[in-house]
Amino acid sequence: MAKKVVATLRTSSGKDYAKVIRMVRSEKTGAYTFRENIVANDQVKDFLAKK
Repeated sequence: MAKKVVATLRTSSGKDYAKVIRMVRSEKTGAYTFRENIVANDQVKDFLAKK
């Protein structure tokens, strides 16, 4: 089970980015880990689709 958070960021040049935080629960231990990345807005869906 994964939870997702997306925040939109913008540079002074107008390029839009998103900080994506994915919370993933380990099936083995039950512990949660957080994976953070800053990606271009057009790559957010691809990042979130990955497991």
